This record gives sequence, C-alpha cells and structure tokens, in this order.
Amino acid sequence: MGRYIGPVGRICRRIGEKLFLKGERCYSPKCAIEKGRAAPGVHPYPRRLSEYGIRLREKQKVRFTYGVSERQMRRYFEMAERMPGRTGENLLILLERRLDNVVYRLGFAESRRQARQLVRHGHFLVNGEKVDIPSYLVRPGDVISWREKSKSTFPYERAVQKAGENPIPRWLSLDKEKMEGRVLALPERSDIDPGIQEHLIVEFYSR
Repeated sequence: MGRYIGPVGRICRRIGEKLFLKGERCYSPKCAIEKGRAAPGVHPYPRRLSEYGIRLREKQKVRFTYGVSERQMRRYFEMAERMPGRTGENLLILLERRLDNVVYRLGFAESRRQARQLVRHGHFLVNGEKVDIPSYLVRPGDVISWREKSKSTFPYERAVQKAGENPIPRWLSLDKEKMEGRVLALPERSDIDPGIQEHLIVEFYSR
C-alpha cells in the first residue's frame, strides 16, 4: 500500500486521537478531534477492539504520525530487530532520526508532511551537502541548514518568524541566527511521545 495522500483529518478521527498532522490547525478549535467528530465511514471502530485491532491501531498511529508507508515501516522494524537493545525503542529512534522529522522538530516546517515536501524539493543541506531524501537518517554531529537559494521562500520566512516558539528536543540544538540545527546525540525513548505503546507494534509484527 502506498503513502496515504487523502485528508489527514480522517486519520486522526479513525485513530481517535490527535496526531498533529496539520500543523497549527491541530492546536485550534478547527481540529476534527476538538469538534468531537466521529470516526469516518459507515461503520466506525467498534467500542471494543480485538487484540489484533488494538495492535493494528497502534502500528497505524505511529505509521501515519511519521508519514511512512507500510513497506518502510516493516523495513524499519527489521532494522530495529537487528540493533542491540529493545526492538520497540529502536524502531521509534529510527523514525525520529528521519531527516523530515528532524526538520519538523527544529521548527523549520509546521508539520511532517510539509517537512517531507521541503526536503524533497531540495531546500536543506546536511553538513553542507544537499539531501533531498526524507528518509535520510541523521547522525550525531550532523548540521542541518537551509540552502542559500531557499532563504527567499515563504517557508523560510515563516520558520524565521516562529523560530524558538516550540521546544526543541534535547538531542537537537537550534541556532536561530543562522537558522541551522545540529544533532547533538541519538534520541532516547524519553525524548519521544510517551503515549506510544511500542510493545504493541512489536507484538503486531511478531505475530
């Protein structure tokens, strides 16, 4: 199955919680969850999910949050299995290290979807080299900056206006004057959404 390109509000309604897929709109009364709208479709989720349904929903929640396809999600899981440590935590750390997520975390984009588009269009440099692959995994010491040609665009001007408004994860740093970010270390589980139950994802793929 390819990446979902439909209205993202439906995703939050289907999952039943905010995934912050639309930037500022998610913090406003216009948010579909804030409006209390029901899940989409003729037959929304039943009140009581099966064990499989619970695990599936958690996997889908994480997949849609980071904007990855099912094939990518499974590939990240296989990578996480081969890494030392807990598979579930490794999976989340890999997803956090994606370049589009780092661009979003630094406040250079209002949503991961916008961050992915900006990366695809070649607006960012990693250690001085253009990288247009959203799935690129950053490493400690990497410096993420805007291309000089991109500094005349609206997304850059918007990022400058909002620089520092949102908290920056402790594994990243932001130089607001240069508008560049640095990866200080690999993210830890405590730096990632505590509401994610990664053990359910492990159980889903291990069934």
